[in-house]
Amino acid sequence: MLEQYEAAKPAAPDAKTFRIRIANVEGDKFAAKEFELPIDGEVEIDATEFEWTNYFKSGLRGVLGLLRKQRGDGFRPVDMELLVDGNVPVGGGLSSSAAVVSASSLAVMVANGNKSVDKKELTELAIVSERAVGVNSGGMDQSASVFSEQGAALFVSFSPELSARPVKFPPTNPELCFVVVQSFVTSNKQVTGPIHYNLRVVECSMAAAYLNAALNPAGVELATDAGPLGISLQGFHDAYFRNQSGSGDAAAKTLSQEEELQKLLAITKATLTQEEGYTREEVAKTLNITVPELEARFMSKLPVRAERFKLRQRAAHVFSEALRVLSFLTLLERPVHTGATDTTAYNTQLGDLLNETQESCRDLYECSCPELDDICAISRAAGAYGARVTGAGWGGCSVHLVPADRVAAVTEALEEKYFAKRELTPEQKAGAVVVSRPATGSAVYFVQDGIN
Repeated sequence: MLEQYEAAKPAAPDAKTFRIRIANVEGDKFAAKEFELPIDGEVEIDATEFEWTNYFKSGLRGVLGLLRKQRGDGFRPVDMELLVDGNVPVGGGLSSSAAVVSASSLAVMVANGNKSVDKKELTELAIVSERAVGVNSGGMDQSASVFSEQGAALFVSFSPELSARPVKFPPTNPELCFVVVQSFVTSNKQVTGPIHYNLRVVECSMAAAYLNAALNPAGVELATDAGPLGISLQGFHDAYFRNQSGSGDAAAKTLSQEEELQKLLAITKATLTQEEGYTREEVAKTLNITVPELEARFMSKLPVRAERFKLRQRAAHVFSEALRVLSFLTLLERPVHTGATDTTAYNTQLGDLLNETQESCRDLYECSCPELDDICAISRAAGAYGARVTGAGWGGCSVHLVPADRVAAVTEALEEKYFAKRELTPEQKAGAVVVSRPATGSAVYFVQDGIN
């Protein structure tokens, strides 16, 4: 949960700047800041500097750009005083940065007079805004921060456009719990992006372009989307089934989404055969462009560091994970039980999908780490149905599907076999294992005379 408490007042009529004062409840970790910004100018953000207020600035920057378009040259931002509080672990892979950007964007909108905020508009704004701090954010985190509803999972889709809908879990016997486990391996996307998070974004977009050049008719261009590099494997997915020789759109309609994804997995493995990855020269040759053109197209927005790009593995992970999401959704929406009888077999099916994802994250997307692998193995051995890395990966947290009557056993096993071997503060120990329940996303509470 992230909370922002704010006060706002209009800047003076003749002022050339407006003022932001921002503090954090944990002031010893996150120093208070004060800055003046030009009324009509851009909010400058140094993406090379790891500074917590940059996430607020990115939300501020995006909202001001939107409000200037909506209200014209006469728009004047208000002065703001903000106090930030939250319990989302920093660098834990639980979307702390997206939570700050989404909440900040909403706070700035409301402080500047927007009493009604469209959730889709807020989400899309937060997605783009976070990229100002040097992270190629995809959009899932922001969608969860904005659209989540209490007591429900969230199914998010970006095709043909952003949509999100709550999905209730059916009753089960034994009852199911989601347990979030912190590895205490810090994953800071802003710092490690060039070799981890951002590199995967580049590899996935590059895989889409490579598959398009190799499999679609000459001259077919992938549709641009809101992704950081403008093209995606979803775009290739759509284009491939539109351009099947002699069949056109009709072919796509004869296959279910699951069948399409199974076919894409097969052609990915048949086309992208180099397990060791592809060099810049090899990719450029297939795309019929020069290496400098390749670098300008895929590596100019944010730097990456890699000699080879593992296109086969990344595409296989994306398509197989999309298939697992649909399988999980089907199980939730079409259970074959009422919950009155034992549902262990059903629970195991859900858990198996989480386990398959962890294997794919470890072996294909390579976003796990040895500590997360150990945590997942310990949890499963102690009775969890399934366990997987969550969030950005490379550390941070994992999520575990556990029968309610095994939560204590799983917690004890993790304490004995993982946490006891690490030097942790009492505060860290208290938050190491958390039973998680779906909660409501971004919202505004107005306080008047001490009453909200």
